[in-house]
Formats: sequence, structure tokens, C-alpha cells
Amino acid sequence: MTIYSSNFGPAPLRRIGFLLFPGFPMACLTAAVEPLRAANEIAGHQVFSWALVTETGAQTAASAGMQFAADSSLADTDGLDCLFLLSGPEAEFEDPVLSPGRLRYLARHGVTLGGVSGGVFPLARSGVLSGRRCAVHWCYRTAFETAFPDCTAEDRLAVRDGVVHTVSGDSAMFDFCLELICQALGEAAMNEVACLFQHPSIRSGSSRQKVPVLQTGRTVDQMPPAVKQAMSIFSGNIETPVGIREVARIVGISPRQLERSFRTATGLSPGEYYRRQRLKAARQMIRYSWESIASIANAVGYASSSSLTLHYRKFYGVTPAQERKTNLMHSSSRFAEFRP
Repeated sequence: MTIYSSNFGPAPLRRIGFLLFPGFPMACLTAAVEPLRAANEIAGHQVFSWALVTETGAQTAASAGMQFAADSSLADTDGLDCLFLLSGPEAEFEDPVLSPGRLRYLARHGVTLGGVSGGVFPLARSGVLSGRRCAVHWCYRTAFETAFPDCTAEDRLAVRDGVVHTVSGDSAMFDFCLELICQALGEAAMNEVACLFQHPSIRSGSSRQKVPVLQTGRTVDQMPPAVKQAMSIFSGNIETPVGIREVARIVGISPRQLERSFRTATGLSPGEYYRRQRLKAARQMIRYSWESIASIANAVGYASSSSLTLHYRKFYGVTPAQERKTNLMHSSSRFAEFRP
């Protein structure tokens, strides 16, 4: 088990609120509350407290459909050290003026604001993230960067930028809360909580996210050095495609060697892997942004929307327009189901 010093500031965050949007990921909430609850039990008294908040104060449901009662509305929230937004990437404020304004007010008055997983999207929509660095889950990153170009998305588990804390997902939230426990109660208590939940290693917020490689049981960081470096070049050149020969030159091997190494490691040629990465980026934008199909095609390196549509339908079985229509229908149906 790795031990490290907390890097989330000198003052422990002990009164924590969770602003829940309809369809929020329940795993992110339990990943935060359970280690804090266990820390209270180990300490023998209440070190941490938490409150569930919704925009209007009404109950809401998680993505799995389970209902959660709110302790307060966003307007009436008071006495918190930190307020985390939990949602999917499509979450919108019911009141797009007063609610974002309330978040900015809380930030000005000493409340740390945060977003977990898709919660970074409404946090960015509030204006709080403007000009800041933030942790964005790899499956949302392209859509987030397109929607919020004034924010700097990072592939870290968690990022602290001043009074704003962002966390990439549920397991990263567990690690984040372990850091809070370490701050408040020390390393021994942190270790005990980690062991209680069979959490084998404690990761700092600066650790990079694990990204799966298509058609393999491994992640990018487990790839051979040349393949790993090529993958990094591909991911950094989604909008302006780079040639395979140029990638091989940068990596320092021949195109034939790069081809062999890629096929051995992934079962795909470098070109096919690169194309699929660009299609994955397009799918994020189709699902989680309002960009036109033509704009999305340009953003992922296609000369036209028809070229993107051809490859997209071949890989996903539907056109980009069909994908967006289906996703919108599912989102509307899901939110209607969550409303009390």
C-alpha cells in the first residue's frame, strides 16, 4: 500500500455537500460517503458530515433509478466546506441564471466547489471552471474540450486548482476521500479505511487515469514503449491527423516495425487504431455536445461529414445523426422517469 502526503491543501474539508442532478452516478456518491462514514466510526466521533442537495430541494434519482431525498435546495444550502456536483455530462440547471449564480456566490464566500465524473459539465456551465485546470474522465474528454475550450482538461484522477476540486470518477473519489481522512486523522486511519474496503493501493490525485486499449485486456500504460509513445502522438493529434510514417520517425523505428509492434500489442494496424480513436472522439461529441455533424467531422480530422458518416456507420452500425437522435430520446425518457 502506497503512503503519501495529502496534496489537497492545509484545511480539511469536513462538511461536504453533494449537489445531485437527475440521473447522477450513484457509485460516485457511495465512493465518497462510505469511506467518510468509516472514518467517523474509527475516530469514535463525527469528524465528517455530509448533506444531499438538489437544485429545487425535491428528491431525485440516480442513474440506476434509486430515489434520494434532499436535505436542502441549492438556494438554502449553508454551512458547507465543500459542495461537489454529481451528474451525467448532459445535466443542465433547471434555472440557468439563479443556480449558476448561487454556485459562484458560494465560491466567493469560501466554499470549495467540485465536480465528479460528468459533474464537471454543469460546473463548467456555471462559469466556475473558466480558465482553470480540471480532471475530466477520459470517456468525456473530447466532448468537454469542445464545449469548454476555456478550461484545461487533464487526464489525472483529481485536480485541485485553487478553490475548485475536480475528480474523474467513482474510484478516484474514493482516493480523494482517503486524502481527506489522512488530513484529518492521519495515515493510520487512512490505511485502516482503505483496508476495510479492500482498496489495495492509495493513489494520489496526480496519478494518470487508466485508459483501455481496444480489443485487448490491457491499458495504454501497459503497452510496449514504442506503441505507448505512438498512442500518445495519436491522441494528441485527433483534429489534425498525422501520418503513420511521421509517427514512426518520431518514435524512432521504421514504419514496418511500428506496424508489427502495433499488431502484436493490439491486434490492429496503427492506422486502424488511429481511425478508431478519432471515431471514439466523434462519438463523445455526438453524445455530449450540440456541435453540428460537419463541425464534429472537422474536429476529428475528417474532410467532410459524409466521410465521417461512412466510417462511423461501418464501425458503430448507425450514422452520427441516428446516434444523436437515439441518445436524445433516451436522455429525455430517462429524465422524465427521474422526475418525482
